[in-house]
Amino acid sequence: DVSPVVAGLIGATVLVVSVSVTVFVWTCCHQQAEKKHKTPPYKFIHMLKGISIYPETLSNKKKINRIRRDKNGAPKEAGRGNLLVDAAESGLMGSDKAPDGPSAAPHVDQLPIKVDYGDELSPDQSLTPGGSKTSSPSSPGDDVMLGELTFSVDYNFPKKALVVTIQEAHGLPVMDEHTQSSDPYIKMTILPDKRHRVKTRVLRKTLEPVFDETFTFYGIPYSQLQDLVLHFLVLSFDRFSRDDVIGEVMVPLAGVDPSTGKVQLTREILKRNIQKCISRGELQVSLSYQPVAQRMTVVVLKARHLPKMDITGLSADPYVKVNVYYGRKRIAKKKTHVKKCTLNPVFNESFIYDIPVDLLPDISIEFLVIDFDRTTKNEVVGRLILGAHSVSAAGAEHWREVCESPRKPVAKWHSLSEY
Repeated sequence: DVSPVVAGLIGATVLVVSVSVTVFVWTCCHQQAEKKHKTPPYKFIHMLKGISIYPETLSNKKKINRIRRDKNGAPKEAGRGNLLVDAAESGLMGSDKAPDGPSAAPHVDQLPIKVDYGDELSPDQSLTPGGSKTSSPSSPGDDVMLGELTFSVDYNFPKKALVVTIQEAHGLPVMDEHTQSSDPYIKMTILPDKRHRVKTRVLRKTLEPVFDETFTFYGIPYSQLQDLVLHFLVLSFDRFSRDDVIGEVMVPLAGVDPSTGKVQLTREILKRNIQKCISRGELQVSLSYQPVAQRMTVVVLKARHLPKMDITGLSADPYVKVNVYYGRKRIAKKKTHVKKCTLNPVFNESFIYDIPVDLLPDISIEFLVIDFDRTTKNEVVGRLILGAHSVSAAGAEHWREVCESPRKPVAKWHSLSEY
């Protein structure tokens, strides 16, 4: 006794549900098949105290566990599978968090001026042009012993793999005046291509860290070892600002022969040699202030002549992070889209901030050009500050023109400084 209309509706509903379920099941099966054949994200194996962190199968499945530490900062076992893993992806408790993806559209940010923002450092204190903090109590100098680094180098001929074990460091300087200690960790890069960039975990409150971490790099022919250089950068983790650079160790493999077995080496940690003469490229930005609406419009236009950051000869995936400071406090942060494989990216993205007129003298805007990397930590290409904390005459002049020419967009090119 069902009418034809009702019967038709019921039939159509059943048909739509059936098609939807079929498409959903097919999509799930297709994604599972893609995951099985997907290229593994890592080209190296990381071992911590003899336990494989990145399995030799180089599967796409990540292992993410935890490690418990005692009061002295030494790791201790907490049951099966409770070992810290995935060093490159999690950042190993580094100071810079991986970006959660650049924003997709223009944003409007209101500045909650009356809110207490805590003790966040201003750009002039935490981010000096030379790339190191001026407030560090024991910044390494020429007359300060920076300690020694012990490591080993081996080569696996059947697998064509270079095996580097970072064992321990001795006699590190004090970088934290409150605890009279340091929180050391080590970044390692294979030069000159910088193709492999890895780092150890952070060890808390110690000047005699024992890392005992092994990195295995595949696809390196033995005949090419003589042209490679191991670069170890020793740092101290800082929770509230940029990490302190303790020093570096450069080891040319031309004088190392791991063909007969593991080679044990100890090298003195030297003061980092920063090449300030290298150009960091240029960034073009436009600013305009509307005094009636009390709004600042910031447009990130484009960049040019960015330095080569990886083996492909490109700054692979550059994007710009915009930080707004009120005095010593960071009150807003936004990011542009990532631009793939280019040294001259064009962004054309705008951000709008509500800023009262009387607060303009205390406002500064920081632009960070960053190279996004999916497998390792993102690397800052260059930095620009406009406003109260501008470190260049061109930046101060640009800000002055914006304040003195309301409602007029002022666009200029600026050279990027080292972060």
